[in-house]
Amino acid sequence: MENKYKNIYFLGIGGIGMSALAQYFHLNGYNIAGYDKVKGDTCERLEKLGIDIHYSDGPELIPQTFKSPENTLVVFTPAIPSDSDELSFFIANGFKLSKRAEVLGMISRDKIGVAIAGTHGKTSVSTITAWMFKNSDKSCSAFMGGISKNFDSNIYIDSNSDYVVAEADEFDRSFLHLSPYTAIITSIEADHLDIYNDFETLQYAFVEFAGKIKTNGNLIINKSIDKRIFENLSEKINVYTYGLNDQTCDFNLTNIKYRNNCCYFDIFGENIEIKNVEYQIGGNHNLENALAATVAAILNNVDISIIKSSLESFRGVVRRFDIIIKNDDIIYIDDYAHHPGEIKAFLNAVKEIIPDKKITAVFQPHLFSRTKDFYKEFAKSLSVCDELILLPIYPAREKPLDGISSELILDLAESDSKYLCEKEDFITMLKAIKPQLLVTMGAGDIDQFVNIIRKEFQK
Repeated sequence: MENKYKNIYFLGIGGIGMSALAQYFHLNGYNIAGYDKVKGDTCERLEKLGIDIHYSDGPELIPQTFKSPENTLVVFTPAIPSDSDELSFFIANGFKLSKRAEVLGMISRDKIGVAIAGTHGKTSVSTITAWMFKNSDKSCSAFMGGISKNFDSNIYIDSNSDYVVAEADEFDRSFLHLSPYTAIITSIEADHLDIYNDFETLQYAFVEFAGKIKTNGNLIINKSIDKRIFENLSEKINVYTYGLNDQTCDFNLTNIKYRNNCCYFDIFGENIEIKNVEYQIGGNHNLENALAATVAAILNNVDISIIKSSLESFRGVVRRFDIIIKNDDIIYIDDYAHHPGEIKAFLNAVKEIIPDKKITAVFQPHLFSRTKDFYKEFAKSLSVCDELILLPIYPAREKPLDGISSELILDLAESDSKYLCEKEDFITMLKAIKPQLLVTMGAGDIDQFVNIIRKEFQK
């Protein structure tokens, strides 16, 4: 970071990755302020630190201290629309603007990086990995894509550690700013087609990302990924595979058993055995996440006993299979799932762990472009639910697209009961339905209902 910048202004400061950077620079003595469209939990956390945030897009609301391009760096997220008034102000007045990923790349450049990429699972893997490293003699600084329940934060800083654990986001090719020593790719599925146009281009971006790994470093890939696409890198880096119940993988999680609301399993690799791990979070996709983090820790020489104890003490991530209520009347689980593959994995886990209850699912589609590309796949993934409630599409950075709405999904979904619902009517509808097993899903602002639902159904 150039020393001349004493002030850092964040456009989209409430984003999970942006808020982590804001905290990092605040802790390192910089003046921080920012704008966001919605006052969510992350913004409230930042405001408690004394960070000035406003929620209307207007240059007149920018604190005067941050209006000098000579001493202010502007960090922005791609979620900020190109016609933002504040973004236009900073561009017109010659401010230095950097994307979030560029700044993260600068922070981690001189460290031993562990970067977690993939269409799904990267937030969970990054938080588990950070927890393992933090508990070991390596320690780490970590920039996580969700609120870790163990850290009660999306950031952990140990300035004495040589390691940085970071989530590597493929959106807008952001992950190409990182040069890790160890990289994990959890999955490669079609997504962000508004950026990549087709799956082949997306897949090549992941190959480019793998090419950023430092010489003699490690690439860890899920067995679902075609290992052959990384063949040209095999002389530069070490490539390892991981999977469940598959002895052909370099690392195999097997002997999975459920009892007393916990999952038990063993992990095997070359000259590695971790037996009878007691893990609190079930579902095959969550076990794959635990295994991926374990492999990263093993390859960076974290002690096996620390890996096992960290897995057993890992409490999960807010909005990742997050059990909000569990009593005789209702079980309520909230999840960030916003892609058809994530929804399928999440709901399959729900049905596996809680097989005897009727599922009422609430889904808020995220982005008009994603809905346009995947409405058929969304409908198929959601059809396993007994009751389905669809909220309007959360637009984020996008303008509406003609003919694209939640109704496209609803028409094709095969649930026994299905409804469209405006947000203002949502709680009233839930109270009328009286769900046995309620799940909420989405990456928009559906999380703002979590505490409302908690209070309403715990009465």
